[in-house]
Amino acid sequence: NSGSQREAAQGGGSTSRTLGGQRREERLRRFRELHMKRYEACKLNSQEVVEEDKRLKLPPNWEAKKARLEWELQVQEKKKECAARGEDYERVKLLEISAEDAERWERKKKRKNPDLGFSDYAAAQLRQYQRLTRQIKPDLEQYEKLKEQYGEALYPTSDSLLHGTHVPSKEGVDRMVADLEKQIEKREKYSRRRPYNDDADIDYINERNAKFNQKAERFYGKYTAEIKQNLERGTAV
Repeated sequence: NSGSQREAAQGGGSTSRTLGGQRREERLRRFRELHMKRYEACKLNSQEVVEEDKRLKLPPNWEAKKARLEWELQVQEKKKECAARGEDYERVKLLEISAEDAERWERKKKRKNPDLGFSDYAAAQLRQYQRLTRQIKPDLEQYEKLKEQYGEALYPTSDSLLHGTHVPSKEGVDRMVADLEKQIEKREKYSRRRPYNDDADIDYINERNAKFNQKAERFYGKYTAEIKQNLERGTAV
């Protein structure tokens, strides 16, 4: 009996040691998993800090510039593909634009440069000036040559003598002449709206009466046309 009790006690002890070892291995495994998760979190956090620091050092409009450059690259690729197929890129581009996109771009263009009509000559002159300056494309190559040639003298101060020192290039003169001819051609096509028709019948005694007659004609003209013709011919009953 005592031997069997010792064997049972030994068996129970070995079983408890086995369970203790398993629990210890489980705790170590969970500890290693937590340690690896902590390491991965620290690594990802460091990467995010580095990326955020890079983004903060970039210009504020970097995302817009990047999107613009990517769009320009796509346009260049499409132009090459169209040239290889012998197609007109502008025609292909218009075929790919949906009606919704065209309306949205038109609304955006109107918001960007709305035509408010004529208010005064100063506002009209400012609008003309802004339109002309937007068309100017600076020649950076010529600018670099002038900067090498004149140095600091290229940037005038209050003591600089400017009259008669600048000689425009032939290309610049031709560009100015072409622009002026384009403005003259556009101005000739413009026709000022007349406040009244010189050939129309005068059936009013003052400006207020003329406005009233116009409103009456607009609303009742189609009903009274025959009566008016009979009165003019003298055949009215």
